[in-house]
Amino acid sequence: MLEELLREQAPQVLGALVRRYGDFDACEDAVQEALLAASLQWPGDGVPENPRSWLITVASRRRIEVLRSEAARTRREETVSLWTPPEPASPDDDSLTLLMLCCHPALTPQSQVALTLRAVGGLTTGEIARAFLVPEATIGQRISRAKAKLQGARFALPPAAEQPERLAAVLHVLYLIFNEGYTASSGTSLHRVELSAEAIRLTRLLREQLPAEGEVAGLLALMLLTDARRPARTTAEGALVPLPEQDRSSWDTASIAEGTELVEATLRSAPVGPYQLQAAIAAVHDAAADADETDWREILMLYELLESTAPGPMVTLNRIVAVAMVHGPDAGLTLLADVDPALRDHHRLAAVRAHLLELAGDGAAAREAYELAARLTQSTPEQAYLLGRAASAGSSGLGSTGLGSSAAPS
Repeated sequence: MLEELLREQAPQVLGALVRRYGDFDACEDAVQEALLAASLQWPGDGVPENPRSWLITVASRRRIEVLRSEAARTRREETVSLWTPPEPASPDDDSLTLLMLCCHPALTPQSQVALTLRAVGGLTTGEIARAFLVPEATIGQRISRAKAKLQGARFALPPAAEQPERLAAVLHVLYLIFNEGYTASSGTSLHRVELSAEAIRLTRLLREQLPAEGEVAGLLALMLLTDARRPARTTAEGALVPLPEQDRSSWDTASIAEGTELVEATLRSAPVGPYQLQAAIAAVHDAAADADETDWREILMLYELLESTAPGPMVTLNRIVAVAMVHGPDAGLTLLADVDPALRDHHRLAAVRAHLLELAGDGAAAREAYELAARLTQSTPEQAYLLGRAASAGSSGLGSTGLGSSAAPS
């Protein structure tokens, strides 16, 4: 499909131009013009033998035309005369360098996400805005500010000493993109498939570039094992279906097999990291034929290891769920009393408390907690689900609410 081909080529073409000419913003404009030219010309003339070379050549010409125009206006004809026709396209794939640049530490996480989706993912400003349910002008401003901050930044992989930190930022951005696509933070739809699919595609690309990095493999495995459940997460009407009630026969078995093989291989061959551990937790969930067969003791052990490796309030909350599933709801409720204050206004905390209160037989308190959780979330499917649980609080048995899940969305 032409659109997919152009989206795949866009980051490589942009990387080649930025490497050659600098000025991220101007190069992106040139690449967009080249992509437009291709979308108009290729359907009639056919796709060239080397699409990337064609796009780089056209984009380079556009960039040089702008440089000549700017130079003419500022009487720099002599400088412009030194420019030569575009060189043959380099065989180098600059996608990794471009990813690292988009996740430059000078940028905020929001800007990193927006710029990565724009420059590497090939999404338009409007598509990104719709995905995050914010005005297009807001995303446009984030991208413009990000590109302005990157003016003068060297287009090259960071020094070896800086690469681990920059790679960590790249993985975090891809993780955020996937999670927003898999469980939208607001709006009427539970999923934003274009975001989760793009996160998986970019993580595959990153793994091709860095096959020895265990955390890259771990993140890809986590995404595959989690996304495999997506077909069963909603009804035909879009209502949320909790993990224990999902039709597991509709899970994507190919993604589960690939993700499981990935995480098992990387745990054997690379230092253990947070994404690998989260993938291992997801694999345990996916391995259970039904909810009752879930190995919660193994999940609890993995969460304890994850909490010691990468502590955080959400990891702690998920560990408490695992504690409750192994040792009973009262044990979980006791631990909730000391949960991080950062989660006090998060709907997830209220939902977990409601679930444990319901398991403990306190229907009235569970109903209040479910209603609080519904008020705190901005997701319409989650609101409907939580209000439904509130209405029936106290009438269901162990595990029916489906709140025991991995650190990634279940």
